[in-house]
Amino acid sequence: MTRNAKHRILDGALDLLRADGGGSITLDAAARQAGLTKPGLMYHFPTKEALMLAVVEHVAARWEKLLRDRLGQPVETASPHRRIRAYVEMSLTEEFDQADFAIHSDALYRDALTRTWVRHFEPWLALPDDLQGPVRGRLTAARLLADGYWAAAATGVFPVPAGDRAHLLAVAEELLREEAPA
Repeated sequence: MTRNAKHRILDGALDLLRADGGGSITLDAAARQAGLTKPGLMYHFPTKEALMLAVVEHVAARWEKLLRDRLGQPVETASPHRRIRAYVEMSLTEEFDQADFAIHSDALYRDALTRTWVRHFEPWLALPDDLQGPVRGRLTAARLLADGYWAAAATGVFPVPAGDRAHLLAVAEELLREEAPA
C-alpha cells in the first residue's frame, strides 16, 4: 500500500470520530471507511493498537508541521518564548475538531499514545529549569490559554466566539512579552 493509501486509512479513521453523535475507531469500521477489507487493513495495521498508534502519530505530526511552519526555524534553536508563541498562535488560529480532541484525550488512558504526544511536543512546550519564575509563569499561562481555547473549539463545549480570538491573542501576546535585558 502506498503512503497516500495509508494517509487515506488514517484520515478515514479520524472521520469515524467526526461522525454525528461521536464515533469510534475499530478495525472493521476503519477498513470500511477506507474501502478495504479487514484483512487488507490488517496487512498494514495488524492490531487496533497499531492503528491507534499510527492515527496519533498522524495527528501529532500534522500539528508539529503546523508549528514548524509557524516558527520558521528549527525548534532546537528557538527560545522558549518563540516556541510557546508558535504553539499559542497555532492553537488560536488553526481549526481543530472533535477528532483532534478525541485522539489527544485518548492518550490519557494509554501510555504508548502518551509517549507519542510527548515525543512530538516536549521540544515545543518544555521550559528550561533555569527560567525565572515570573517568566515561567507567563509562558505556562499562555500555553494553558491556548490549550483551553483549542479544547473548547474542538469539542464545541462553551466555544469562544470567533470574534474573541483577536482579544485572546492580545492577552497571550502580553503574557509572551520578553523582558528587556537589564
